[in-house]
Amino acid sequence: MKYFLFLIIGIAMSLQTFANPLLEDFKTPFGVPAFDKFKTKDYLPAFKEAMKMHNKDIQKILKSKDAPNFENTIVALDRAGSKLVQVSTIFFNLHSVISDTEMDKVAEEVSPLLSAHSDKVSLNKDLFVRIKQVYDNRASFNLNAEQSRLLEKYYKDFARNGALLDETQKAKLMQINEKLSKLTLQFSQNVQNETNSFQLFIDNKSDLAGLPQSIIDGAAEASKAAGQPDKWLFTLQNPSIVPFLQYSSVRPLREKIWKAYANRGNNGNEYDNGKIVVEIANLRMERAKLLGYDNHSSYILENNMAKNPKTVLDLLYKLWEPSIKVSKLEAYDLQSMIYKEGNNFKLEPWDWSYYSEKVRIAKFNLNEEEMRPYFKLENVRDGIFTLVNKLYGVSFKPRNDLPLYHHEVMSYEVFDADGSHLGILYMDFFPRDSKKGGAWMTNYREQYFIDANKITPVVSLVMNFSKPTGDQPSLLTLDEVQTFFHEFGHGMHGLLSNCKYLGISGTNVSRDFVELPSQIMEHWATEPELLKLYAKHYKTGEVIPQSLIDKMDKSSKFNQGFATVEYLAAAYLDIFYHSIESPINVDANKFENDKLNELGLIPEIISRYRSQYFRHAFSGGYDSGYYSYIWSGVLDSDAFEAFKQNGIFDKKTATAFRKNILERGNTDDPQKLYKLFRGADPSIEPLLKNRGLN
Repeated sequence: MKYFLFLIIGIAMSLQTFANPLLEDFKTPFGVPAFDKFKTKDYLPAFKEAMKMHNKDIQKILKSKDAPNFENTIVALDRAGSKLVQVSTIFFNLHSVISDTEMDKVAEEVSPLLSAHSDKVSLNKDLFVRIKQVYDNRASFNLNAEQSRLLEKYYKDFARNGALLDETQKAKLMQINEKLSKLTLQFSQNVQNETNSFQLFIDNKSDLAGLPQSIIDGAAEASKAAGQPDKWLFTLQNPSIVPFLQYSSVRPLREKIWKAYANRGNNGNEYDNGKIVVEIANLRMERAKLLGYDNHSSYILENNMAKNPKTVLDLLYKLWEPSIKVSKLEAYDLQSMIYKEGNNFKLEPWDWSYYSEKVRIAKFNLNEEEMRPYFKLENVRDGIFTLVNKLYGVSFKPRNDLPLYHHEVMSYEVFDADGSHLGILYMDFFPRDSKKGGAWMTNYREQYFIDANKITPVVSLVMNFSKPTGDQPSLLTLDEVQTFFHEFGHGMHGLLSNCKYLGISGTNVSRDFVELPSQIMEHWATEPELLKLYAKHYKTGEVIPQSLIDKMDKSSKFNQGFATVEYLAAAYLDIFYHSIESPINVDANKFENDKLNELGLIPEIISRYRSQYFRHAFSGGYDSGYYSYIWSGVLDSDAFEAFKQNGIFDKKTATAFRKNILERGNTDDPQKLYKLFRGADPSIEPLLKNRGLN
């Protein structure tokens, strides 16, 4: 009897594994993820089963009796592990937007498993032998440029991930990778916990002095939701802290919230990231040396446009001197405003936003709150839709029949100019405790071909914008508008991809090229021709007046010294941590302070990201890559000159950008692709001009 009972249980368990909704081919419109079917308990079994399936795919490649060739080895490898990609993509995307303690536990358990699995594949000697045979005999396969690029990618990826190491070295590499997988996850979770744990409740109405009514209303609603209906709540989420620092005239409270933000992960508590930062940097250095590189930056940058740390530092140095010079002049103006108001205190970092807003009003008669009524979220969205339709003929149709992971998410079907289906777009706009801060684009499915069948992308844009309050809709700041345009640029890069192979499609390009499609979109946000199409007053429908556009234009270079310096400080910090060639033996605060003091960073400005909450560098995949925003800034400023010369909606220029940049993914060298679009190498002059640094 027991035997049959165990047999029945075993069959039931196998059926449960087989029926895991995360492993299914989704029976949904366009095969989008069946979000409504997923349960937290399904993730770990799905990961384990998907890893087994991936191993079977690899074994099938290895057991082939035919000599290694492009199709049976490289293409097979590109398609291997499709269910693991599916499960990983869904879990880690959702872990960023609807996280809870149970998902955190899954992430903690599965991260080292995935690291070990990845190492098992990339360090498989027999698999690398087959790849190397194809690579060594590549001339005989008559490969086209895209095929050659895919082959080169896999050969280099395996070599760079340790395939050429001996068994002792491989064991050491796997140990390092496992440690790093745990530490980077812990770093990210600590930042989120620190961000969520701070709450500034205000119960005295006089402490709201200077704040716009819309911000006060939002704080009242947040406090009510937190169970304190007679107070006002401010948090470290951008839609809360940014306007507080910009408008609050209560200096002690500005200092309090600024210090809470600037000291995330640096409070000596269970969420402290100081030791983790140093350990991550040291482990990455150790791994790079094991793989034959001088340092981690040299390892990472080999595959980027920059190629090496020296090239990056050369660019940063070219920008640092003019930027720091302008920032000192800006600090002088702010200090003068402080004195003019009858105060005698010294300008501090928590004063910068507040007094720069006062100087902006004095110089340009422009208050940022003047602009917000014209930037209703839905109007900005429609403006972006109008822009991409004018440029590429792309259109968007709301879909109310698609599963969603959260009720606030919007979904759209995307069509090409000929009416054909391009992909699916999700947009998730507002902050919540279960969601990481910041803004990003991601995929739930990337574009590629299986034979002649095009697999269309499923793209998601995640933001943290100001929420609607009462009867007032979500009104964006100019910075939020530009963020929306930026992320939509990434979205178009994913949606317009037209590549045959998954590994080199869409946004799978080098870090210092991936920001070109996003950052060029920001240029259109404030172009008068487009502003007049989408910037309409949320109450009256009045188009933004020319007088306000003129003020925006005149003030466009305002505070650019500060913005560039705080960014460059973080870019330097990233490279400094990752170009070490011996272990760091001081704490993160000393390392950061020593390096930035050597640069001459003025005390009124701190790095945009301090070490302990620098997610890009220590958990976000931008290690030795944060410089890429300014590198791409050179590209996007130069590229937009072509539109300025030919007309900002010029279809011929847009088609050239689409065909040579957006559709091409990583199918060719990015420098070559850029020259095919522009006809020449990029110049740094448009960037300096745009920022008022020349």
